[in-house]
Amino acid sequence: MNKKKSKSFRALLLISLVGVLALLAACGSNGSKESGSDTKPSETASAGNGKEIHIGYQKYGTVNILKAQGTLEKRLESEGYKVTWTEFPGGPQLLEALNVGSIDIGHTGEAPPIFAQAAGAPLVYLAHEPASPASEAIIVPKDSAITSVADLKGKKVALNKGSNVHYLLVKALEKAGVDYKDITTVFLPPGDARVAFENGNVDAWVIWDPFLAAAQSATGAKVLTDGKDLVSNIEFYLASRKFAEANKPVIDIFKEELNKIDEWSKANQKEVAALLSPQLGIDIPSLELASGRRDYGLQPIDDSIISAQQQIADTFHELGLIPDKIDVKEATLK
Repeated sequence: MNKKKSKSFRALLLISLVGVLALLAACGSNGSKESGSDTKPSETASAGNGKEIHIGYQKYGTVNILKAQGTLEKRLESEGYKVTWTEFPGGPQLLEALNVGSIDIGHTGEAPPIFAQAAGAPLVYLAHEPASPASEAIIVPKDSAITSVADLKGKKVALNKGSNVHYLLVKALEKAGVDYKDITTVFLPPGDARVAFENGNVDAWVIWDPFLAAAQSATGAKVLTDGKDLVSNIEFYLASRKFAEANKPVIDIFKEELNKIDEWSKANQKEVAALLSPQLGIDIPSLELASGRRDYGLQPIDDSIISAQQQIADTFHELGLIPDKIDVKEATLK
């Protein structure tokens, strides 16, 4: 086995255990399909399914609003494409699907692309949303004796492995002077982590919106720290390199429609909460709280963003969370 394959194999083990069960469940039941036109298949078809675009999404973000509005399907239908949507519990699971070719486009936070690139996933960054550091936090039950991040030493902390909040935990512990090895990490997807948190099986939970807002509203959870002054918490749009290079007009349409939805959402946050509530199964007040903690507006990938991602990648490598150094710039379009 050559060095490149060995590197990819070892790193893939880091995310496969997290992603494979959720991937099978998501792909088996959560996708919804929209009909396209009768135009003959394109030479740039994805996954051998004619002019079909597979988009992975999570339980919050501009992509959810785009899906709810249905404007992307209408725009692409006129170009002869149809859209298939698949929901995932987190970024690591979504990018595992992209790695194996089950989806073409998706969105995640900062950390999942690092783990995925380390695993050899052929991904590229397309664009990103503004930083939203208050949209993720470390929380504890309302009656917990834990009052600071320093108090987490020797405690059990739940989080989704390889997700954006993984980096928040690392930086928060670093600031508090607590060694990462001095806590017990319990890797759980958001739904299972919520149960463990409420049942007292873990001492703290590192989580993002809208799960964060929902937990605060339903349980009165206390915030030890959010991402302010620690992390940026940026949402990225990503695609497989093969799809992005072969379907540039589709990528352009995707970004144009995202930008339109962002502009509308910025001015209509109450409507956004009402629109997403039935789709996400989360109450409107919690979604209004979450929406108020983020900003909107599609932004291009530039050198400063790549540099910030490289810093995260280097930190994870130093902690042994990824086996080899990666060059984030290799995951950009030329």
